[in-house]
Amino acid sequence: MSDQNPAGQPPQATAERLTVRDILDLELVAPWGAEVVAGAAHLHRAVRWLHVAEALDVGVMLNGGEMVLTTGLLLAGDERAQREYIESMQRADVSAVVLGLGRAFRTTPEPMRRAAERCGVPLIVLHRPAPFARLTEEVHSRLVHGRFAALNLSDRIRSSLTTLNLSGASLQQVLDEIASYSGCPAVLVNLAQRVLASAGDKGSLSELMRDWDRVSRQVAGLIGTAASTTATSAVTVGPDGWIVASLEARGRQWGRLVLFGYQGSEEFGRVLGARAAEALVMHRLLGDDLDRGWEDQAAESLLLDLASGAARPEQLLTRVRAAGLPVNRRTFVPVVVRLLQEPAAGRDDMPELIDRVLAENPAVAGLVARIGASGTAVLLSIPYDRSDENADAAVHRVAVQVHEGLAATGRTAVVGAGFGCTELDGIRRSFVEAVHVADAAVAGPPKAPVARLRDVRLRGLVRLLRDEPELQAFIERELGPLLQNPSLLDVLRTYLETGRNKSLAAQVSHVSRPAFYRRLESIETLLGIDLDDWEQLTSLYVALLAHEAQRAAGPGSNR
Repeated sequence: MSDQNPAGQPPQATAERLTVRDILDLELVAPWGAEVVAGAAHLHRAVRWLHVAEALDVGVMLNGGEMVLTTGLLLAGDERAQREYIESMQRADVSAVVLGLGRAFRTTPEPMRRAAERCGVPLIVLHRPAPFARLTEEVHSRLVHGRFAALNLSDRIRSSLTTLNLSGASLQQVLDEIASYSGCPAVLVNLAQRVLASAGDKGSLSELMRDWDRVSRQVAGLIGTAASTTATSAVTVGPDGWIVASLEARGRQWGRLVLFGYQGSEEFGRVLGARAAEALVMHRLLGDDLDRGWEDQAAESLLLDLASGAARPEQLLTRVRAAGLPVNRRTFVPVVVRLLQEPAAGRDDMPELIDRVLAENPAVAGLVARIGASGTAVLLSIPYDRSDENADAAVHRVAVQVHEGLAATGRTAVVGAGFGCTELDGIRRSFVEAVHVADAAVAGPPKAPVARLRDVRLRGLVRLLRDEPELQAFIERELGPLLQNPSLLDVLRTYLETGRNKSLAAQVSHVSRPAFYRRLESIETLLGIDLDDWEQLTSLYVALLAHEAQRAAGPGSNR
């Protein structure tokens, strides 16, 4: 966390942005008897600069946003010139016109007042002598100070976020820093308004996520309103401190950052939004996968919380809904897919394949994320059916299409599924089951497209217990000397896998039957057992399965 801006303390705006009303409220102006005689509804206009001028054609010299100060010497006695003067101010998009009474006019000229009201230009008259130079100096000093403050803020944010990016910080760390600077919730969404990540006060975020459908529509409406105007800025500032920054790289927009309830000025908000968007774009470009990087991280984070039970179900419900997964009258089924080959060129396209499969099954929605080098998890959301037959059929259909997609590229995989849940608080146990089933199925792929707990039987049980120290002791006790003799361990494995058919086992091992028999006798001698004793043989079989499960869980595995 940056020490330049304590969490929850938004940068304070002083005078980097002044409105017409702000200038009228200055202590300096109070003695001059300022009176707003027209355009009072437009005092919120920002003043970019002050301009003192008496020329009738001053409008052609302006760029917009100026407050024009004049005594009206060249306007006295000419009502047409007075009207045209105000009209030219409207065309120049000035913030206001200040008329000093006393030299050309003793009272407010009615033609100017009517024209100003019609054109929506604030017209302020000063009833007592006013040194324009003092007002210009004061306002310009404040404006320049504010612009330096905005530049300073911009530099501090850019430096802090760039340092995080170059140090390899996670997306969440970058977003946390943005939320710290803004002092309000920060939410990262894709173009479909699905939440990819969020940071800020947990209570405020929970409120936003609870009604995300409505909130996302308001964000879309804010963007639409900005797009319908002449504004082309990548940062949109709306009411109540909502700031939306577009995220674009390589000529393509792929997301938005939304700040909810920023308390600083609009100018500071724009600076913050621009620098934050810049940092998020850099973070994405520094990542390995521009197309799916953040989507994967968001899905992985949510699935991890679901699978670990790290968050309360009511909190997860809002996050699942905000991620775009249907939750009303649905059955949730966790599914884990394990590739049986290493991904080509180190690239695993399984999430993309599952996304395509889900797109072909519109009734089934899913949240997909990578888990390890060759594993992918998906939480399926299936329309509720009291009999569970609909959920089973949907999982089967998805699994079949995944296998077909892999077969087209010469690959195979196992698909393990947990039990169906109608409540989010049951998903954790179901995810544990799905991971367990998929891991067990890797050692003995089932014939069915999708494996369930009932399909992995004893092999699944020993894999579930593979980290228990008692199981390790059992393996060493049962297999002992064979662990140091891989060739005899392979003989035992082949003998058991062929159903104790010695002739077939010898054939599979590519040795003569007498030679194979002698190796079996060596095993009996080393272990001090009788391979015809069913209880001893069963113990050996369980120990062998457990040994294989622990080897599969070694370095580089996908447990």
